[in-house]
Amino acid sequence: MSRMREFFNSSSGKLAAIGLVVLALVLAFFSYRSSFGGDDAASISRDRMFVDASSGKPFEHELQMGERIPVKAPSGGMTGYPAELCYWTKDGKRKKDPTPVLLNDSVGKHEPTFCPDCGRLVVGHNPQPGPDSKPPPTKAEYQARRGGGG
Repeated sequence: MSRMREFFNSSSGKLAAIGLVVLALVLAFFSYRSSFGGDDAASISRDRMFVDASSGKPFEHELQMGERIPVKAPSGGMTGYPAELCYWTKDGKRKKDPTPVLLNDSVGKHEPTFCPDCGRLVVGHNPQPGPDSKPPPTKAEYQARRGGGG
């Protein structure tokens, strides 16, 4: 114990102690940041896919504090609406790269939305398929279930 005291009283011991304190502070900072900073959910809620209602083309947009929807789209107008993602193919299989879809409800049309790529029903907060998920209905299947209405 006295040898440690002698070491930390020397100039090299003091430098070593300062180095250990700095290292501990750096580790504490990174530990705090990984626990409480840089939230993935916050990032996901800001960085989203949108669809330009005038062109039908998807684009990425980072929402800013206080920004309203619709957002400015690449076409220049305030026609950017949040996209719902469709994870299905025409034959009812899952796909890795989802198709961004503009919901009819977003633009004031009160009718169901069908994916332009696969033709399947897309709803708000469209869920990702799980291992046992069945594909949503096509427009024809949807209309048959509703008694032919659209």
